[in-house]
Amino acid sequence: MREITYSEALREAIYQSMKSDDKVIMIGEEIGQGYAGVFGVSKGLYDEFGPKRIIDTPIAENTIMGAAIGTSLLGFKPIVEIMFSDFISVCFDGVLNQAAKVRFMTGGQYNLNLVVRLPGGEGSGTGPQHSQSLESLFMTIPGLLIANPSNAYDAKGLLATAIDAGDPVLFFEHKKLYKTKADVPQEPYKIEFGKAKTVREGSDITIVALSYMVSVALAAAAELKDKYGIDAEVIDPRTLVPLDIDKIATSVKKTSRLAVLEETYMRGGIGSEIGSIICQKYMDALDCPINKIASKNVPIPMPPSLCNEVIPDEDRVVQEIRGMF
Repeated sequence: MREITYSEALREAIYQSMKSDDKVIMIGEEIGQGYAGVFGVSKGLYDEFGPKRIIDTPIAENTIMGAAIGTSLLGFKPIVEIMFSDFISVCFDGVLNQAAKVRFMTGGQYNLNLVVRLPGGEGSGTGPQHSQSLESLFMTIPGLLIANPSNAYDAKGLLATAIDAGDPVLFFEHKKLYKTKADVPQEPYKIEFGKAKTVREGSDITIVALSYMVSVALAAAAELKDKYGIDAEVIDPRTLVPLDIDKIATSVKKTSRLAVLEETYMRGGIGSEIGSIICQKYMDALDCPINKIASKNVPIPMPPSLCNEVIPDEDRVVQEIRGMF
């Protein structure tokens, strides 16, 4: 085992998939010669695989998505890099009305091995058009899978799974995670979608945390235990679609309390969906109302100091959790 960064883990998953399957290609803006993508994930891939498989494009997200859908229908396995997840709005028709519905509208005659990589989340001053977490927008769309790796190990394994998933995958990568490190095997491996992970055992409350918020939840859990004697269990869903509600429910039955921590907006967020399912099926397990801890319903500010007022941080999580006891 060796320690590598989140971005290196993603690159290794892409490299190993491209080496083993010549149908895997990559499409995006400035991912090839010289630049290797705005976050450097495709570094070295152009030199290894050339312009026919690492395809640089103009700034035209709608065209990129259309090309990816078309090549996937022809049997290729495109990995699309949308430079910032915010810009998926430009190709929303391709995602919502085309990619998500191909299997259904063809009666299963066609399926898409298509991955859309989406760097998102607040990035220390990247502003309202480059800092959004948009996962909750797409949870409502049948036909899409959604992955949210919170660490380098999961990033490699989930991306390898996504490339061969057989349905379009929206692969959300938080910008603050790219330089974080974890132990990652060099050999190829896959992580099954729909299998959440308990990243911290606890007995008093369940915190379901997504993507970068997993690290925030772990820091808050440590403070809650040390200062207030509250023992929090932290669960990382890994994928939102499919969602491992059984793992969450098992934890809630043990702790009798649930908080959902996310960087997406409070209104209509992931916490609303998870909370609704738990209330519908496992209300008797709860000792108090479910707590949604999410970003405030305003555009993400440019100054990092103001971002801290909008996006949940460790202090806010600690205070919210204490209020549940």
